[in-house]
Amino acid sequence: MLFRASVHVRSSGLRKRCFASAAAGFRIPVIDFSRFRAARSLAEKKETANEIVSAFKNSGFIYVSNHGISEDTVSNVFRKSAAFFKLPEGVKAQLAWEDPRSNRGYVQIGRERVTQSANAAEISALREKAPDFKETMEIGRDWDSEWKNQWPKESDVPGFNKTMLDFFQTCHNLHVEMMQSVALGLDLSQDFFDSKIDQQCHNLRLLSYPPIKRAFLDGDGQARAGAHSDYGTLTLLFQAQVGGLEVMDPQSGVFVPATPIPGTIVINVGDLLARWSNDVLRSTLHRVVAPAKMISSTETITPARQSIAFFSNPNFDTLIECLPNCGKKARYPPVNTETYIVGRLAATYM
Repeated sequence: MLFRASVHVRSSGLRKRCFASAAAGFRIPVIDFSRFRAARSLAEKKETANEIVSAFKNSGFIYVSNHGISEDTVSNVFRKSAAFFKLPEGVKAQLAWEDPRSNRGYVQIGRERVTQSANAAEISALREKAPDFKETMEIGRDWDSEWKNQWPKESDVPGFNKTMLDFFQTCHNLHVEMMQSVALGLDLSQDFFDSKIDQQCHNLRLLSYPPIKRAFLDGDGQARAGAHSDYGTLTLLFQAQVGGLEVMDPQSGVFVPATPIPGTIVINVGDLLARWSNDVLRSTLHRVVAPAKMISSTETITPARQSIAFFSNPNFDTLIECLPNCGKKARYPPVNTETYIVGRLAATYM
């Protein structure tokens, strides 16, 4: 695999561009989102919007810098996440994920098996053969009248609940702005998606990848998290510096490292946004692999890894069908957001 990471800084405006590329020129560009937020006209906003949509058409992934979420905020969320995962298994088990319609709670190692398959029996076999070596905590909107978050006791992780709820809202606000940029880049009105995402039917996922001997990951199909695409509109991924995320070049099929870049968020297109855009925007396969270090002359171990993903979704009552000016013939039949997402979740978990 040929891989290149490069940084270019242009003095006029100090515009930074970083990207990962494979031999065929696959790139994940860095987009300075402050140019969109500070723009004085729609024309100025559209310049950045066009860059974002162009990247989403080609790779489905971007790094976003100057996104408005402070480094202190992100660091605090990582600290609270780490404190949660250090709790005894028995304490975490009391908060266990129960229902795909809720999608809230603690998911122990091996319970989830991400894959592109939609066949429950096939996924069950994959999970038995090669489970994902990660644990997660799933958090939704807290005011939901039907489904409640599974919160740890305040005494177990002081400040956890408030930190995560504040961060949930912060990520939603950025998601709204990002979707406004997508709308402009697709030549729609800036507010086209606003009323279709305002119910905040999102999922904040805290992820912990404990250390594991590399030998356990060398079997057929094994990975920290198998190759998959995401389900919703956009995913906001906050990476720690350990790395491990790889994105598949759609042209060559080669997985390319999405190396962490300090101060940026990785944002990618999900399946429902791809369907909405009639595949004008690309929902790209990605996976998490395990960098390893030697612990003896014959054995290696993967380091602990943390990440935080904000899976953004349309309102659950939204009908996803081909957007205006995204082709005359729809590639997919219309689908209800909740039906699609709950169906995917039901097949993914045991």
